[in-house]
Amino acid sequence: MMTGRKAALAVAGLALLLPGAAWAAQAGGAFDPDAATDAYMATLRGAARAKSDAYFEGGYWLILWGALVSIASELVILRTGLSARFRDWAERWGKWRWLQTMLWVLPYGIVSSLIVAPWTIYTEFVREDQYGLMNQTFVEWLGDAGIMLAINIVFLAIGLAIIMGLIRKFPKSWWLWGAGAMTAMAAFAALIVPVFINPLFNTYTELDQGPVRDRIVAMAESQNVPAEHIYLFDASKQTKRISANVSGLGPTIRISLNDNLLNRTSLPETAAVMGHELGHYVLSHVYKMIGAFALIFGLLFFAASRMVPAMINRWGSNWRVRGPDDVAAIPVYMIALGALSVVMTPLTNSIIRWNESEADAFGLDVAREPDGFAQAAMRLSEYRKIEPGALEEILFYDHPSGRTRVQMSMDWKARHWNELSPESRAAGPGRPAVAAPAAAPATTP
Repeated sequence: MMTGRKAALAVAGLALLLPGAAWAAQAGGAFDPDAATDAYMATLRGAARAKSDAYFEGGYWLILWGALVSIASELVILRTGLSARFRDWAERWGKWRWLQTMLWVLPYGIVSSLIVAPWTIYTEFVREDQYGLMNQTFVEWLGDAGIMLAINIVFLAIGLAIIMGLIRKFPKSWWLWGAGAMTAMAAFAALIVPVFINPLFNTYTELDQGPVRDRIVAMAESQNVPAEHIYLFDASKQTKRISANVSGLGPTIRISLNDNLLNRTSLPETAAVMGHELGHYVLSHVYKMIGAFALIFGLLFFAASRMVPAMINRWGSNWRVRGPDDVAAIPVYMIALGALSVVMTPLTNSIIRWNESEADAFGLDVAREPDGFAQAAMRLSEYRKIEPGALEEILFYDHPSGRTRVQMSMDWKARHWNELSPESRAAGPGRPAVAAPAAAPATTP
C-alpha cells in the first residue's frame, strides 16, 4: 500500500503526464471557465502586455486628435479663402452645378490631404512601425496611400455631387434624402470593393487544397454557405496583423483570409476565426450593418442640417461662403460631421461590436474550437488591449475585448464539456488546441 507521500507524488506525476487531467481538475472535478479565462490572461504579462495596452490606449486619443486635426484642416481651407477659390475655378470650367462640385473636389482633396499629411504619416506609418506592426517601407506605404487618395477623391466627388444636389433641391429635408443616398452609396461601395478596389492593394488567390480549406468547406457546407471560392490574400506585404473577412454584397460576397492568419495560427485557431466569418455571412451582417448605418447617417445629417446654417450665418461672409447650398460650404459640413462623429463613436462601436459578438457565438458553435478561438483572441493582443474595464470596452471597442472573447470561449467549453474529446478538454494556455473533425456537427445560434 502507498504511503500518503508516495500517493501524492504519483498523482503529481500523473498530472504532468496528462495535462488534460490537471486542466480539468477544478472544484469537484468540473471545468471552471472563470479559472480557465484567468489562466489565459496570465499568459500575457510584463513588457508584452504593457506594449499592447499602450498601443491600444493611445488609439483612444487618436480619435480625438484625429478629429481636431481634420477640423483644423477644414478651417485652414475656409479661412484662407481656398474653398471659395476652388469654387470660383470650378464655376469657370463647369457648366452644371453637379460638375462644379466634382471639379471642386479635385483641388480640395489634394490640398486637404497635404495639410494633414504629417498626421497621416505618423498615425498610419510611423506609429505602426514603432509598435512592430508595419511590414512596408515608407516608399511602399506611400504608394498605397497615393492609390487610396485617388480612389477617395473619385468616391468623394460622386458622393458630394449627389449630396449637394439634394441640399439644393430639398433645403429643408435634404438630410433625410441624403441619408438614403449615403446608404445606397455604401451598398454600392460594398458591392464593388472586393472585386475592383481590394485587388489594387493585394493579390487574391484561391486557397490551396489542404486541411485548412477542407475544414472551412466542411463548416460552410454544414451551414449551407457557398464554398466554391475561398480567397487568400497577401496582407503580410503590409502588416503583421492576422485577419479574415466577409466582404461584398449580393453576387460579390466572398470569404477571405490573409496569409498571416494562415501562417501564424494552428488549424483550430484558423477554423475558429473562419467560423466567425461564416457567422457574418449566415447572419446577414453586411445587410444589417448597412441598415444600422442608414440610421446613423440620418442622425448625423439631421444635426448637420441645423449646425451648418448657423455656422454660415456667423462666419460665412469671412469665408466667402454664399450659403448652405454653396459648394464652398462643404468644409463647413465636414467640420460639423467630424465633431458629431466623435460624439457618435460609442454608438457606432457598439453596433459593430454587437454584430461581432453574434459572429463569435456562431463561430464557436460551428467550429467547436473553444481553445482555438481563445488562442486566436490572445494573438490579437499584439494590437488590442486584452482586458479593458467595462465602460472602456463600451466606449472604445468595435470588437469584443480579448478577455470577453476568451470568457465566451471558456463558457462554451464548460457547457459542452461532455461532448468534447479528451484532447479538446486538455487544450488550454500553453497547450495547443487539437483540431476537431472536419465534419463536426454544428448548430446555428
